[in-house]
Amino acid sequence: MAATDTDTDTSLLQKPDMSADHATLTRTPSAYTPHPTYRLPPGSARHYQNQYADMYFARLAALKPPTLAIAAESFNALSIAGETARRVDRVLDVRQGELCWVVGTCYMEMPLKPNVLEDIGKEHWIAAPPLRVKYDEGVGLAVEGARGAHPAGADGVGTQIMLEDESGRLRLTGGFLRGCLLVTGAIVAVVGTENKDGDFEVLDLRVPDLPRHPQRWEADDGNAALLGKKLASHKRPEAGKVAIVSGLGISGDEGDTLTLDLLLEYLLGESTSSADQEDASRISRLVIAGNSLSHASPIPSRQDMLTAASKNAAKASGTRKYGYDSAAYNAAPTDRLDQWLASLLPSMPITLLPGEQDPTSTSLPQQPIHAAMFPHSRNYMAPPTAKDSSEVGWFDSQTNPAEFDLDGFRFLGTGGQPVDDVYKYIAGEERLEMMEAMLRWRLSAPTAPDTLPCYPFQDGDQFVIKECPHVFFVGNQPKFETTVIEGPVGQQVRIVAVPRFKETGEVVVMDMETLVPEVVRFEIFGEGAQ
Repeated sequence: MAATDTDTDTSLLQKPDMSADHATLTRTPSAYTPHPTYRLPPGSARHYQNQYADMYFARLAALKPPTLAIAAESFNALSIAGETARRVDRVLDVRQGELCWVVGTCYMEMPLKPNVLEDIGKEHWIAAPPLRVKYDEGVGLAVEGARGAHPAGADGVGTQIMLEDESGRLRLTGGFLRGCLLVTGAIVAVVGTENKDGDFEVLDLRVPDLPRHPQRWEADDGNAALLGKKLASHKRPEAGKVAIVSGLGISGDEGDTLTLDLLLEYLLGESTSSADQEDASRISRLVIAGNSLSHASPIPSRQDMLTAASKNAAKASGTRKYGYDSAAYNAAPTDRLDQWLASLLPSMPITLLPGEQDPTSTSLPQQPIHAAMFPHSRNYMAPPTAKDSSEVGWFDSQTNPAEFDLDGFRFLGTGGQPVDDVYKYIAGEERLEMMEAMLRWRLSAPTAPDTLPCYPFQDGDQFVIKECPHVFFVGNQPKFETTVIEGPVGQQVRIVAVPRFKETGEVVVMDMETLVPEVVRFEIFGEGAQ
């Protein structure tokens, strides 16, 4: 038996009334404009030989001016024992006993943080490192309910927080840091004094905070939207809703798709009551936020590799295969995803973000899943030979992270890897606080490239958030959570943590007029229920 958490209607169990007139439902249209913010250069223009240091310098250069502006408002008037804090340009200009403030990039030295250089020094080959829940085993133990990292003690054990710029590095200490959310890559301004040990005792801290907030329909109406005038808004009908789902985890198994079929029927309006069908017709677009496929071929551990090698050696025969083995490829998951999307696309447009388990590049920003993976659905994509690069198809395979305008609102979303990595740095389980911190740092992937693989940008860091989104959603999170945060000049951002559909059966449906989300849950009852 299968059901949803929506109200049932007894009319489903009755024969249709042939004498009554039945209205035809029409799906609410939407205005959709993707942004190429995270698109990488094509072909030979994409280089991986560059150093990552330039990326950190570009990030600091981009975020230092707004950080200076915010810090100056707070720190220039700070006075302790008659001494007024003064700004120093570089971290190496800090002098012992002098009250000052400086801007730089955070670097976190943590006991369990992976270090590729150390692995290369120990072994000639590298197996997958063990999964880490946190990069510091003792994080948060010193102070109950601590939000930030656990600073190192007198013995130097634990997390060490550094502040660095192009001139050098300065170690940060002080009890104030225990209440701060900090990760490697965040740009911050700190005020305090250098102690006799050469460490900087932090008294307060500032971050760049939310950037400029674009007006609704600004991308469409331009200057008219900035002036608060209605150019085309009065002609636009009321916006509908957007459905956001993540972690479909399609494996291709026959018994693994019942909840997926229920979701398809719900979106198509083929199930539930008349009222629910009318409500489903207002869903104007589906956004899939990563991990549409299950992890079919995880990287084995070192012990698993050694065990498999010994077994293969024991039963080795005269025939050996080298290189790619086509028999090991399973096309069932991608074929099932393609058919599922093709069943939905005639009725509603779809935006697809890749995730950690999907067949695309592993380094951020992940590029769109190739059209060759969707032989049935690619007919709804924009033609690759289109001269107008702004042409958008009914099926839009996007990057991860992705940025787009939907019904006039700016959306920023990821498949979940940046938040999952930030989680490993911080003591606590509050995912919404981590998402809020990312926005206030103005970074969609703050820990890249330190502990998240990414493309080595040279001309500028594309992970810097240049305009504040109206909606920030993150897929593949443990549970559904949402809140609204405010910026220093009245910016408001709706933050949504989207749960894994395969584990929870939940899809988030957001009203595009109020930006208020709700959850629709699909459950399976009966013997053998998943």
